[in-house]
Amino acid sequence: MDTAERRAWAYLSRVCEPPNPRLAALVHAEGPVAAAQRIRARDVDGELARATEARHEIDSADADLDVLDRLGGRLLTPGDDEWPHLALASFARPALAERPYGHPPLVLWAVGPSHLADVTARAAALVGTRAASAYGEHVTSEFAAGLVERDVAVISGGAYGIDGAAHRTALACDGETVAVLAAGIDVPYPSGHSALLHRIGRSGLVLTEYPPGMRPSRRQFLARNRLVAALSGATVVLEAGVRSGAANTAAWARALGRQVCAVPGPVTSASSAGCHIMIANHTAWLVTRAAEVVEAVGRIGELAPEPDRPTTSLDDLDDTELTVYEALPRRGARTVGEIAVRAGLPVSEVLGPLAMLDLRGLVSQEDGNWKLVAER
Repeated sequence: MDTAERRAWAYLSRVCEPPNPRLAALVHAEGPVAAAQRIRARDVDGELARATEARHEIDSADADLDVLDRLGGRLLTPGDDEWPHLALASFARPALAERPYGHPPLVLWAVGPSHLADVTARAAALVGTRAASAYGEHVTSEFAAGLVERDVAVISGGAYGIDGAAHRTALACDGETVAVLAAGIDVPYPSGHSALLHRIGRSGLVLTEYPPGMRPSRRQFLARNRLVAALSGATVVLEAGVRSGAANTAAWARALGRQVCAVPGPVTSASSAGCHIMIANHTAWLVTRAAEVVEAVGRIGELAPEPDRPTTSLDDLDDTELTVYEALPRRGARTVGEIAVRAGLPVSEVLGPLAMLDLRGLVSQEDGNWKLVAER
C-alpha cells in the first residue's frame, strides 16, 4: 500500500473503539483514504458520527507508524496476503451480528517474523486462569510442548498464569507462538511479561487491533478474547474458575464454530471448577493429551493414537485359557481333575489350555500336578 493509504488505515484504527461494523462498511464501500477524509470532515451521520466524535480530530497516524517501524512491525489490512481471511470469515455468522464485539478487526498491528495467515491454518489457543496452580502450569507445558511437536502454533493472550506458561514452553521448544494483546503494540501488558513479549516478537508474533500507546481496559480484554478464539482452530481451557476470561474466550470459540476443549483438574480445586462445568454441560470436549487437540485442529484423518495401557502376560489368553489359569491356586498345585472341577470344564477341555499355558511359561507340571509359575 502507498503512504497515504497506510496513514489512513492508521488513523482509522484510532478514530473509534474497535470493532465498529459501520466504520468497516464505510471503508469497504469507499476505501480507507476516502473514509478517513469523510470522518475528518464530519461527513458521516448516525451511530458512526457518534462513535468517532471524540477522536476524529486526533490524527497521530505518522507518530503511530513511526512507533511500529521502530519495533520492526507491520500494519496488516484485509488487502494483505498475510490477512487471515479464512480464520476471520466466521464473524459473518448471522448470530454474531448483534453481539458486542462480534465483528472482525479493521486492522491488525503486528510485530514478529511469523506469517499470520500461515499460523492460523494450524493453531490452537491455550487459555486459563492468571492464578495458575502448579498443576495448571504443568499440564499447560505438557500441552504446549505436545502441540509444538506436532507443528501446531500456540496462541494465547500473554497474561500471567496459563498464558505465560503456554508461551514460554512454545518458545523453549522452538515452536511458533502468538500473543494477542488488549493494548497497543508498544504497551507490554502485563509489564512483568515485557521480556517474554519481546521474545515472542523476535521469533513468533505479537498482535493487536489497538494503536500504539493504548492502555488495556476490561472492554478491550473482552474484545481481545474473540480474536484469540477466532485465530485458533480450537480453544483449550487448561485451568479456569467459574467466572473467568478463559470462559469468555471459550464462549467466543463456540459462537465462532470452533472446537472447545477443557482439561479436568482436582475436584477440590476452585481453579478447575470452570473446566468441570464446561465438561459436565457438554460445552467442551474433555482432553488429557495434546494429541487429542490435534484431532480438532489437524488435517482430516489426523487422529490421536490410542493411549498406552498397562499390559500383562494374561492379555493374550483366550477365555478358556484364562478360565483354566484362574482355576489354579496362588500357592500349591492341583491335579487335572481338580482343575476341571474348579473351572467347570470337562477334563478333555482342560488339557489343551494347560499345554498352551505351559508353552507361555505361565504354568508348570510337577509329579502330575499343575501349578502357577511365579512372575519374575
